[in-house]
Amino acid sequence: MQTKDSKPKETKDQDKDMKTQPNETGPFHIEGHIKIFDPESGHVYINKRNAIHYENMSLALAQSLANSGQGTIYQMAFGNGGTIVDPTGIITYLTPNSVGTNSTLYNQTYKKVVDDRSVSNTDPTRNKIEWEHLTGTTYTDIKVSCLLDYGEPSGQEAFDNGDNSGDYVFDELGLKGFDPTATDNEGKLLTHVMFHPVQKSLNRLIQIDYTVRIQSLSGFNG
Repeated sequence: MQTKDSKPKETKDQDKDMKTQPNETGPFHIEGHIKIFDPESGHVYINKRNAIHYENMSLALAQSLANSGQGTIYQMAFGNGGTIVDPTGIITYLTPNSVGTNSTLYNQTYKKVVDDRSVSNTDPTRNKIEWEHLTGTTYTDIKVSCLLDYGEPSGQEAFDNGDNSGDYVFDELGLKGFDPTATDNEGKLLTHVMFHPVQKSLNRLIQIDYTVRIQSLSGFNG
């Protein structure tokens, strides 16, 4: 006779199997963070998190894992349409474009290749992509570095004039993937962030350190 607390051996084995089998639907979380600063003075202009375009990111991850020759991080795009500044100086930040596969910056005015393996990258030692992983953890960081040198972009103002207008007064940026069929290989928007306007002028360097963390939120059951 089976007691209340006892189980048949077959049931116990089934319970054991359920506890040890891998979680095949474990969720992943992706988050981004940017730091915009002057590499010479150390002055930090922006230090904040950003929005992930999850549909485009999922496509990019699948394309990269499938070794399809596209989807990898390729460019950093800059724009000046991410904020509205009223006459009193109050800044309104627009919503990041993170829905729709054809999303882009509000008003892109510049872009730079950050893939250090690309022949289109003119300075791969200072514009590059690296990854970091600590054994035993469930996350990996992708670190994208981009330097806007003194002479770029072409056509910028000689000095920071404190005016929040102009093509190179940046208030939005994003990472874009690689697409071999697109103009300049400019692929889909993967991330998007708005921030307080920062002017790029001839008298300053601006560096952007962009970190994308990919983290598994679960491992095995049990």
